[in-house]
Amino acid sequence: MSNELIYFGSFLLFIIAMLSLDLGVFNKKDHEVSLKEALIMSIIWVSLALGFYTAIYFKGDLLHGITDMTRLQEVVKAHKHNISLIPDNFEASLDLYRQNLSLEFITGYVVEYALSVDNIFVIVLIFTAFGVEKKLYHRVLFWGILGAIIMRFFFIFVGATLIAKFGWILYLFGAFLVYTGVMMFINRDHDDEIDPQNHKVVRWAQKVFAVWPHYEGNHFFVHKHGKNMVTPLFIVLLVIEFTDLIFAVDSIPAIFAVTKDPYIVFFSNIFAILGLRSMFFLLVNIIHKFHYLKIGLSFLLVFIGVKMLAHNYLQTIGFTTSHSLIIILSILSISVIASLMFPKKEKEEVVKQH
Repeated sequence: MSNELIYFGSFLLFIIAMLSLDLGVFNKKDHEVSLKEALIMSIIWVSLALGFYTAIYFKGDLLHGITDMTRLQEVVKAHKHNISLIPDNFEASLDLYRQNLSLEFITGYVVEYALSVDNIFVIVLIFTAFGVEKKLYHRVLFWGILGAIIMRFFFIFVGATLIAKFGWILYLFGAFLVYTGVMMFINRDHDDEIDPQNHKVVRWAQKVFAVWPHYEGNHFFVHKHGKNMVTPLFIVLLVIEFTDLIFAVDSIPAIFAVTKDPYIVFFSNIFAILGLRSMFFLLVNIIHKFHYLKIGLSFLLVFIGVKMLAHNYLQTIGFTTSHSLIIILSILSISVIASLMFPKKEKEEVVKQH
């Protein structure tokens, strides 16, 4: 069995164990997640991601079974790592590879985490529009993220295969990200709206499933009038899965701008979306305060798109993964700090006029 399969299988077992612990032990009963719980879970997931980063930093060569200079050169070439190996010095080259691989992981993690924040805006709107009780948020997000993991697996490894066979796809991804970033900036002040009756997923579900019109606690399915039916909570889950599908179209190409190693893309992506639930509960009541964040995310997407379009030139001038991480963190920090320093004006003028 190859090292990649051992690593990948172990990672999946770890994720399954953590999710089972989450739903089976800590969240047996539906309840409204408190700020303290959300903070603790956020710290746990970020700590696990940092622990994984540390493991890659010291033992990243085990992922692809690198034992000699020939194998190292093969891996660097196959995954297009932006590093220059040191001839006749395997140990120094291996250290360089490990450092770069861990940096690619943490950069991809930060990018996915940042883009997930935009997803939180939409999830809040979905829950509000469909009138979901707050105590059911966690259950819906749990199964939503489980579905997201499966979709990301498919997208990432299909994407990696396409990039390996058709290098020009990187330019297509880059142009798409620049376009997405520009459109996000143009539409930054547009209020998103969710219409539960006319949403395309709702209309599709009503054609495919027998839908029970009322919520039945935390149940996704019920048996009524002699037949099995889905509840509105299941419809909400489908809408969230569809939303994640749309966001994946942006976020996965963005991480391929950081690393072409599909395993690192998958690991960083999954750690970020697993932390999305706790971040949701942490930010749900204050997300509106970060009103410059969408501008920051639009610049982030444009930067990543340009980086993809100009990756050959950037490599020749010595632009590294660490430079990307610094720029990404700077964009996000500026947008958050600006939001806090220049809070959005409440509609006080309207009140004064009355």
